[in-house]
Amino acid sequence: MSRLAIVTLFFVIASPLSAQEGRKRMLMIAGGPSHGFGAHEHYAGLRILADTIRSTSAPVEITLVRGWPDDPAMLEAADSIVIYGDGGERHPALPHLDTLKGLLADGKGFVCLHYATEVTLETSPQWLELLGGSFEIHYSVNPHWEAEFASLPEHPIAQGVGPMKINDEWYFHLRFAAPELGIVTPILQAVAPPETMRRPDGHHSGNPFARESVARGDLQTVAWAFDRAGGGRSFGFTGGHFHWNWGNEEFRRLVANALVWSTGLDVPDRGVDAKPLGIAPLLENQDFEPPKNFDAAKIETEFRLKSGPPADDNAAVQPRAETGPDVDLRSPQQAVAGLQVASGLEVTLSASEPVLSSLTNLEVDDRGRVWVI
Repeated sequence: MSRLAIVTLFFVIASPLSAQEGRKRMLMIAGGPSHGFGAHEHYAGLRILADTIRSTSAPVEITLVRGWPDDPAMLEAADSIVIYGDGGERHPALPHLDTLKGLLADGKGFVCLHYATEVTLETSPQWLELLGGSFEIHYSVNPHWEAEFASLPEHPIAQGVGPMKINDEWYFHLRFAAPELGIVTPILQAVAPPETMRRPDGHHSGNPFARESVARGDLQTVAWAFDRAGGGRSFGFTGGHFHWNWGNEEFRRLVANALVWSTGLDVPDRGVDAKPLGIAPLLENQDFEPPKNFDAAKIETEFRLKSGPPADDNAAVQPRAETGPDVDLRSPQQAVAGLQVASGLEVTLSASEPVLSSLTNLEVDDRGRVWVI
């Protein structure tokens, strides 16, 4: 006998704001599995950011998808488009660059996190027009280093964000847009230590230009805001390699502020409410399973994680349906995970076999309740 999955739809309750009061829509695009457990966790990282923004009073509706959406209406409806995924030739936006340029010409916000700040050399000039900055091979570098941000500029993105010292794969010595394309405002800057140049020259590892800059002790911009000349706000952020850093409240607040700012909204005076996260919520929704030798205590110590609230179990984004020879695709859990729902809705499993069996009738009344006989 085939299994039966019973699901019920619930609206996500939000503050009662009309369109005239400035409610915005944000489309988050997560890249696919990439570097392995605990790194480049695009979907899990965006889900944490979405939960963080939802916890504040910012009137933003968020839709999170895996990969470039097939439905053009999702892109058209968005006030801001956020991409967290692999870059270079694998960048999810490159096959759709003309579409993206048209969307941003309408003034939509645009955000790229970590590897998504890098495109190909051929498309870099166009990317500078859209994002304001870009990683360029044989010019920029991507070492892992602990950057100290002792002070931040007077900018809405920095509101409520305190000093921080974060170990990440901070890209630096980037290309930035010419003044006629818009205003680039550095948000995070730090002096890169000499050990960032220990690797030999290569397309990402080192080059004479970056070496000279580090030797001079130049401030390196690793996050920036871009007010585009034609209208619209963009934000680039080169951190985000280590998934564990999303547990740091200052790190996460800064990016969440930037996402809100990109929609055209004002950032709360004290910034988005970002509580510290412990290891448990950071383990959720990752693309890869923890290795057998995973040491949670070591990660907590290395990344200075604090105990914090668990992740929001009622987030509107549905879990991914797993596949493989050992997965029962007929299970109720798989049925729920495989559903795609509109923004503002979520699907919850209410009951299934063996609690229910030999059903003869099922009705949904005008209040959304499911009646089973």
